[in-house]
Amino acid sequence: MRYGITLPNMDYDAQVIADLAVDAEEAGWDGVFVWDCINMRNQSTHDPWMILAAIAARTRHVRLGTLITPLSRRRPWKVARETVTLDHLSHGRFILPVGLGETSDGGFSNVGEELDRKKRAHMLDESLDILDGLWSGEPFSYDGEHYHMKEMTFLPRPVQSPRIPIWVVGAWNRKKSMQRALRYDGIIPAKMDADGSFADMTPGDLRAMKAYIEEQRTLTTPFDVVIEGETPGDNAEKAAAILQPLADAGVTWWLEAVWQTPEKEAGAEGMRRRIKQGPVGLA
Repeated sequence: MRYGITLPNMDYDAQVIADLAVDAEEAGWDGVFVWDCINMRNQSTHDPWMILAAIAARTRHVRLGTLITPLSRRRPWKVARETVTLDHLSHGRFILPVGLGETSDGGFSNVGEELDRKKRAHMLDESLDILDGLWSGEPFSYDGEHYHMKEMTFLPRPVQSPRIPIWVVGAWNRKKSMQRALRYDGIIPAKMDADGSFADMTPGDLRAMKAYIEEQRTLTTPFDVVIEGETPGDNAEKAAAILQPLADAGVTWWLEAVWQTPEKEAGAEGMRRRIKQGPVGLA
């Protein structure tokens, strides 16, 4: 299992967020992921892509990415250019997690972006097709329901091959959502009940999902299962009790929600303390 941290792009100075990423690399974390939101409750907010560029320049080993990018409110050709640039700046360490996004973000609801869930899902599918096509570095055109492109060739190609890894938020056990994730490189699973509400994934859910992935996925490339949560940095036994059942169920990445630490009242210093404790719980 690999271990990452998730950092907010709001309420903290942009330089502080980049500093925390450097602390994470020094403490042995494997990845740093930054929220991708524009305007949540009018709070002080920084652009995640600019922060990731700073992190890429100041680190050497950690993987980095957003968590998550809602592609339906982005122009996919612009995302293609940004992601390849970050992949080159980081020498092949960038990961792109994507999903439908949180429509309470003013970057959706206050500016006329699409709010319908089914339409956003269709836009996500088309955007992913376009990213794949443009990342190829070959002449590419597209004529979909939501996006239209005359032929273009995007260079340079990504550093990573066959592509920049894409993690997709997948609703278990909704077939369309799961099949979308299986076309790419990882899943951030969210359990969706019959009434459309979300619940936490249990180890039993994860085992069932893992069996489905092994049965249904046709690609032979690596596939990650990504879970976000909290572990105590000062109690390896309690941390192991949380992590071991998840690792046994097939989770490959644990993302520590340091922004949710019990010390969150201490702000950036509370996050820094947890980060500097490093990953705890499993050998």
